[in-house]
Amino acid sequence: MSDNNATPKTAADAPKPLWAGRFSAAPTGELERFGASLPFDKRMWRQDIRGSKAHAAMLAHQGVISQQDADAIRAGLDDIAGQIERGEFTFDVDRDEDIHMAIERVLTENIGPAGGRLHTGRSRNDQTAVDTHLIARDLADEILASLAKLEAVLLDRAQGEFGVVMPGYTHMQPAQPVLLSHHLLAYFWMFNRDFRRVSAAREAANVCPLGAAALAGTTYPLDRHMTAEALGFSGPTANSMDSVSDRDYLLDLIYACSVCQVHLSRLCEELVWWSSAEFGFVEMDDAHSTGSSIMPQKKNPDFAELVRGKSGRVVGDLTSLLVTVKGTPLTYDKDLQEDKEPLFDAADTVLGSLMACTGMLATCTFKEERMREASHEGYMAATDLADYLVGKGLPFRQAHAVVGRIVGDCVREGVTLQQLSTDELRSYSELFDDDAHEALDIDSIVRRRTTFGGTGHEAVRAQLKLATEALEADEAALGE
Repeated sequence: MSDNNATPKTAADAPKPLWAGRFSAAPTGELERFGASLPFDKRMWRQDIRGSKAHAAMLAHQGVISQQDADAIRAGLDDIAGQIERGEFTFDVDRDEDIHMAIERVLTENIGPAGGRLHTGRSRNDQTAVDTHLIARDLADEILASLAKLEAVLLDRAQGEFGVVMPGYTHMQPAQPVLLSHHLLAYFWMFNRDFRRVSAAREAANVCPLGAAALAGTTYPLDRHMTAEALGFSGPTANSMDSVSDRDYLLDLIYACSVCQVHLSRLCEELVWWSSAEFGFVEMDDAHSTGSSIMPQKKNPDFAELVRGKSGRVVGDLTSLLVTVKGTPLTYDKDLQEDKEPLFDAADTVLGSLMACTGMLATCTFKEERMREASHEGYMAATDLADYLVGKGLPFRQAHAVVGRIVGDCVREGVTLQQLSTDELRSYSELFDDDAHEALDIDSIVRRRTTFGGTGHEAVRAQLKLATEALEADEAALGE
């Protein structure tokens, strides 16, 4: 590999760029390195070679270049791909501005004039665009596969922990008891929506800008439908100007990544809280925890914290690209070179975070007894006690006030609602009877939530069936 910090000794020593014919002087080495995208867009070498192969085959089919040249181009590109795979290809930012120029330069050096014919009817504008469409589609596929794995783990844990009761919270205060399965399924549906968002972004990327050339199309008889089909796109883009300047599909994908990362952050926030001594709801697996350099007793949920912390960079990636494209006039502008680093960073961060969360959830141990114990704290039966009075004919607002007074007195006395006798309850309202204690039973409270989407056992069983069907649909979509 070359030293990317090396500077040509003189301007005459510097290699001439592919566009040098018009110019009598080249940018300095410092400026060239400032303007180069090779350090990060070399990641797209597979997509660039795929696009070039499809373009060369189409040119030969249309009679623009000979079949002999097309065969030489394909063989030359295959050889370059092999070199890159084996780590033998030299990426040199002092010679090549981007991955497109690097591959074309070496191709022409290796096969001669045929390599110079590859760019016929093509601009780096549509070449860059097709590479970016291809890699956005590939990254979306990776994210979708990872999302399906996380969905599967959440569904598996929800099925395996069925019947476990835990506190539900609002404002981080104990609110009402729920099934742990119900809580886990809430995250399942978040990631199921993320799957659909990423799928929509993939669909937006699945059109082919190749053949739009610089901005106006070309006079060569290109068959854009042929190249689109060869590259697995749904079809060619409809407007050549939009083709080279559109980055909406990247915004769609990074937005989907941002929402997904926020969901992962919310999940990890709860895992951090739940693994604390104060909550004690979950024990993180040793392989997904770290210790302290000074405190031997510590077991830290570092990876959950990292996922939570990385959310800012993904949201920042979205903001970065939004600001980059908001002032770019039609069509291509150099600003758009700044589209790839946010894309790569957002996708890589989400993929790493999905991997970490899938492992954490698959291996953690939920503490059933501690969750059940906590479900008796915080007077979470109060709403059902008020509903009991409503069932006896008392208007809800009056019932709410009665139970509020009961809770206030219990707090002052340091007792639970379940510890109150029937006579003590009747001192607040004559409507209370012995059956009032059924309203205070935590398991009964959960079971009575039978409405569709509720936390009752039968409702959650129905929800598990829906989630299973949703996961099967997502997994089937991966194979399409």
